Amino acid sequence: MSQFIAIHPETPQQRLVDRVVEILERERGVAAVPTDTGYALACCMGNKEGVERIRRIRQLDEKHNFTLACRDLSMLSAFAKVGNANYRLVRNNTPGPYTWVLPGTSEVPRRLMHPKRRTIGLRVADNAILLAILDRLPEPLMTATCQLPGDEYPLTDAYDIRDSLGNVLDAIVDGGYCGMEPSTVISLIDDAPELIRQGAGDVSSIIG
Repeated sequence: MSQFIAIHPETPQQRLVDRVVEILERERGVAAVPTDTGYALACCMGNKEGVERIRRIRQLDEKHNFTLACRDLSMLSAFAKVGNANYRLVRNNTPGPYTWVLPGTSEVPRRLMHPKRRTIGLRVADNAILLAILDRLPEPLMTATCQLPGDEYPLTDAYDIRDSLGNVLDAIVDGGYCGMEPSTVISLIDDAPELIRQGAGDVSSIIG
């Protein structure tokens, strides 16, 4: 049975954050964590078994694009190739409800990148709990939306997540209601930003 850890959404208690970090890093666990656009299933980027567990929970195929959750722009830059113009664009909209599709660096396991383009989605979410967790980790978290196979909408309540996934997750972090609208996905592969998915993030100042 997973550990249910309730953390204050604005002032995360450090001892509870450290316990989540221990589960993710030392115990190589999989957890449901809050973001600024809902809950996500997460494991450390290098946790190959954890990634496969998330694939099984979500029933995802090998072509599914995962997202790396980073604590700040310096971490993002270590795992993605970002030119000067795009760096300014990302900086001006980070943290926030955006996922940026960028070429991955050699630091990203190839199994997590697009098989042909070698791209990866990265984001810095505006969520105090998630940022506090990432601040204690040496690498990003690999994340996927906390949504059950066949469901039209993701799970938005930590207690519902516990009822549905309590037997297959190592931890569920209750950070209150986080919404259910997904992040806005923007590709920065080509010269001009390309909207891949409209979500919670406004694109009026990004897409020309």
